[in-house]
Amino acid sequence: MNQNNYVVIMAGGIGSRFWPFSRSGFPKQFHDILGTGKTLIQQTADRYADVCPKENIFVVTNSNYADLVKAQLPWMQDDQILLEPMGRNTAPCVAYAAFKIHAKNPVANLVVCPADHVILKEDIFVQVIKEALASTQAENKLLTLGMKPTRPDTGYGYIQFHEVADKVKKVKTFTEKPELAIARTFLESGDFVWNAGIFIWNAKAILASFEEHQTELYDIFNDGMQHFWKDTEQAFINKSYPQCKSISVDNGIMEKASNVYVMLADFGWSDLGTWKSLYELSEKDENGNVVNANAMLYDTYNSVVRVGKDKLVVLEGVDNLIVAEADGVIMICHKDHEQRVKDFVADAKQSPQNKKFI
Repeated sequence: MNQNNYVVIMAGGIGSRFWPFSRSGFPKQFHDILGTGKTLIQQTADRYADVCPKENIFVVTNSNYADLVKAQLPWMQDDQILLEPMGRNTAPCVAYAAFKIHAKNPVANLVVCPADHVILKEDIFVQVIKEALASTQAENKLLTLGMKPTRPDTGYGYIQFHEVADKVKKVKTFTEKPELAIARTFLESGDFVWNAGIFIWNAKAILASFEEHQTELYDIFNDGMQHFWKDTEQAFINKSYPQCKSISVDNGIMEKASNVYVMLADFGWSDLGTWKSLYELSEKDENGNVVNANAMLYDTYNSVVRVGKDKLVVLEGVDNLIVAEADGVIMICHKDHEQRVKDFVADAKQSPQNKKFI
C-alpha cells in the first residue's frame, strides 16, 4: 500500500436538499439512509481501505459534528478530524486539509471526496481511484472523475472534455448546475459528463493552484504552517476561518486552472443529494413507490414515502410525490419539483416560528 496516498472526506454540509430528514444538528452523512447497516460516512471511509493506511484518512467537518465523527469512526485520532468553526464551502476545506497534510508529507497524493456519495460497484471504484492516483503522482495535474449523465439533472455540475483516446481527458469547460434547457443540450451533445465531486491531485499541485488562483486563501493557510500538527492548530483555524472567502473548489480552482483533467468512469455513482436520487437507488413496489413507513397506499404511484414507523400514513389517488416526515416536520412535494426543497428550508429559516425545524 502506498504510504503517500491520503484521503480527505468532506463532511461538513447539512444536506438541505434532503430536508426534513437531514437537519443541521444531524445531517445525512451520519444517517444509514439506504438501510445497509452503515452510515454514509462509514461507507465512505471503508471504501478506501485498500487505497491508503487508515491513519492517512482525514475528515473535514463542522466543529458541531466532532462527536458524531468520533462515534461513527472511533478509530480516528483527533489529528485526523479537521474541525471548521463555520461553513465556508469546499475551497477553504480543501486548502486546510492540503496544507496540513503537505506539512507532514510534501509528496502526498490526495483523494478529496464528499462523505455522502453512494458507490454501487466498489471494486471498480477502487481500481479507478488507484489509476487516478498513479496519474497524479507522476504529473502535477488536477483530476476529477466524470460520470455519464442519465438525465438532464439541474442539481449537478457538468464537465465538457476534449475527445481523445486516453481515459484521462483534458477538460474544456465546467458548468455548475445549469438551467434545464441547457442541461438537455449537454445531454444530447455527448461530450459532457457529470462532475462527481471526487478530486485527485498531489499536494504540490493543489497548493500551487491555490497560490495562483486563490491567493488570499493560500496566504491565510500558509501563515498557519507553524501551527499544523501542534496544540495551537485549532486556535489558529478558529481565528483564521472567518477571514476565508466562501467559495467552492470548483469555482475557485477547477474552473480557472489550466492543468485540469477528467477521468471517465462508471462505478454506479450517486451523490444521494436529493429525494429523487434516493428514489432512483431504492427498491420499488409494484406501483413504482419507494416506501419506508407504516403506510396504506391506494391508487398511489411513483412516489417516495418516508415517515416514522410510529405513525400511519394513508395515501389515495396520488402520483409522483415525496411524502416525508421527521422530527415535527411533514413535507409533501411533487417529485419533479424537488429542487424547491432548498427554498422551503430557506423560508423556514427566516421564520422565528419555524427556524427550529432546520
